Amino acid sequence: LAALALAGCVEMDGGGMGDPGPGNSAEAAARGDCVRDTRATTGNPDVVVQSSSFSEAGTEVIMTVGGTGTWRCIAYRDGTTTGIMSLTNEGFL
Repeated sequence: LAALALAGCVEMDGGGMGDPGPGNSAEAAARGDCVRDTRATTGNPDVVVQSSSFSEAGTEVIMTVGGTGTWRCIAYRDGTTTGIMSLTNEGFL
């Protein structure tokens, strides 16, 4: 039984491709909402999710935006986002 429990414990290395993915559909939706709104805010279509941290209160999504560095966004269940800002150049946007 212990072997079966450990069988599901696999460390995923994104191999430079970013976070392996969301843990649930709400987190997946939050990621999509942040990518959409970060693209619109920055005017840059090159947005790649690096990680996300799901929370009922608001999911934090960390992304790289081509040529500008790392960005952060908070997404809510209703599809809205807030706090889109550069972590590389803090305070930008």
